[in-house]
Amino acid sequence: MTMTRRKFLSGAAAVSTVACRKSAPQRPNVVVVMTDDQRWDCLGVAGHPFLKTPHLDRLANEGVRFENAFVTTSLCSPSRASYLSGLYAHAHGVQNNFTDYPAGLASYPRALQAAGYQTAYIGKWHMGEQSDDARPGFDYWASHKGQGKYTDTEFNVNGKRAVLPGYYSHVVTNLAVDWLKQPRNAPFLLIVGHKAPHGVWTPEPKYEHVFDGVKVQKPATAYSTLDGKPEWVKERLKTWHGIDGPLYGTKDFEKFIRTYHATIPSMDDSVGELYETLRAKGELDNTVFVFCSDNGFLLGEHGSIDKRTMWEESIRVPLLMRYPGMIHQPSVRQEMVLNLDLAPTLVEMCGAGPLPKVHGRSMVRMLTMGDPGWRKYFLYEYNFENEFPYTPNVRGVRSQDWKFVHYPNGEGQAETHKAELYNLKEDPKETKNLIDDAGAAQMLTGLQGELARLLVETGAAPDQMPVNPKLRMEMPEQAIR
Repeated sequence: MTMTRRKFLSGAAAVSTVACRKSAPQRPNVVVVMTDDQRWDCLGVAGHPFLKTPHLDRLANEGVRFENAFVTTSLCSPSRASYLSGLYAHAHGVQNNFTDYPAGLASYPRALQAAGYQTAYIGKWHMGEQSDDARPGFDYWASHKGQGKYTDTEFNVNGKRAVLPGYYSHVVTNLAVDWLKQPRNAPFLLIVGHKAPHGVWTPEPKYEHVFDGVKVQKPATAYSTLDGKPEWVKERLKTWHGIDGPLYGTKDFEKFIRTYHATIPSMDDSVGELYETLRAKGELDNTVFVFCSDNGFLLGEHGSIDKRTMWEESIRVPLLMRYPGMIHQPSVRQEMVLNLDLAPTLVEMCGAGPLPKVHGRSMVRMLTMGDPGWRKYFLYEYNFENEFPYTPNVRGVRSQDWKFVHYPNGEGQAETHKAELYNLKEDPKETKNLIDDAGAAQMLTGLQGELARLLVETGAAPDQMPVNPKLRMEMPEQAIR
């Protein structure tokens, strides 16, 4: 069924009345905006050649932009669970796109709620795709099953289900703005999950042709680097995750690129509206405003599209944070920060009880006085999926300047699952695999040792990875994930 948005919201508001909790003064509010499949370089402030994001740029220019922000599993549901919990996927248990966030697992929304915060989740949840039921930790809930649609998605708003007509970015923004405008005498947490820029892409009509005049070329690394890659990378070129495949149904590389980017301006407009709403309420400078994405996205680099792999385009994400109460000078930080770090950071900023046994680290000390003991390495993990058998199990380690990528089920298959080693300082686009380079042998040994250490230190050893069969390269019939 359908109904007007205002009529629906008025009914939902009655259902969602929550008693205000008393709170200590000066505790900041928190607004977290998360996109889906947005690369780290899809920001105007990051130097994108044609994409303009003025509202995101303003956040960056008034706060901190983390130049080296990464996810530890480049897949939607596992990464989202890591943002909430501060844990690696092997610890929180959400290792694919079909598993829900464990009901009994701690999270920063639950910690803030217990500390007296009023909490809301609005938009794409994307864990446990067959349920739109409210999840623990939120006083207000407005989400939907699965991916949702770019237009006219059915939402569950605090138990009332109806199709909310309109373009997705605006629907979730309207819900969020209405929630922010409600009177309250307690600090609040609002998480807004956007659909954009997840495929298949349907740009808002006013932005549908915004990039028609942009000249689109395949990236320089689309084919030129494949000789140094494992054979499975070449074998999947014509599959769902290859540059010569159906390209998310567009079957046209130029359209693939243009429509991906054309969904982002609507989301940027949403950030601007949330910013102005907070300012009008006098809450802007007392709000930790965070912008992030659940993973990156390959746009043809290394002959690939989508995510999952450990190449930079897949694992690097935008991460912005504005909060004048702690971030006094705008800056661009170079430390390697992870999706795991958001939960412990927000919990500390808000004075809530610490989360138990997290793998992430609070960024508060780094942001306020510097942290010379900040991490030097991090673990990356991805588990093979039967539904999308184009990427094998991945275990890897990255430092500031080097990366080692291991395909553990390919041991003994030197070419099919050949490991990868890159000097990122000299070769940031990962064009030259140094795995067989005698001059890099000492570095390889060191990184192999770091990988083994991290697997043990984070509780990932012995490794319980799924055993992937021979990669099947036929086209999938499943929906896009």
